[in-house]
Amino acid sequence: MDYTKLIDKYYAAHPALRDILFTHSRQVADRALAIIDAHPQWEQQGLVDRQFVEEAAMLHDIGIIFCNAPNIHCHGQHKYIEHGYLGAELLRAEGLPKHALVAERHTGAGITLEQVLREELPIPERDYCPQSLEEKIICYADKFYSKSHLNEEVPLEKIKYNIWKYGHEGYQRWQALEALCK
Repeated sequence: MDYTKLIDKYYAAHPALRDILFTHSRQVADRALAIIDAHPQWEQQGLVDRQFVEEAAMLHDIGIIFCNAPNIHCHGQHKYIEHGYLGAELLRAEGLPKHALVAERHTGAGITLEQVLREELPIPERDYCPQSLEEKIICYADKFYSKSHLNEEVPLEKIKYNIWKYGHEGYQRWQALEALCK
């Protein structure tokens, strides 16, 4: 699967946004692959597919084009929190259901159905927490890179603070991701 071709299919008319998406996604993919390299037993045991992780990391944010975030050249109609499920819909339409799950489940440290209902989030009512090891690796790696500060790695303490702002249950999920990916 050629993820560059797929990105270009939707982003060719938006070169600044395409560059932001591609740069951010490459950073996430490289970190995810480094995590896999640090845990060779995962590949040996068939728990991760390295090629899939690279592809899914490169496509995890493909839905940002539908959202309104002018600071990163997004001029769509949807709220930014919707980019995960919107990207998942796009990837499913492209015949990539497993990649779609990564896009859908990478936001924060995951979003539970209870959070969606309690906070009345503008996303379909379902659970958005990463389930597979591959989803968890990409979700974790994503937190280290911002689309608004492309050439800077987000410090771990800032990541923890950002996750904590959204509540204790999300922070507990983050701690589990951190323990897994170290």
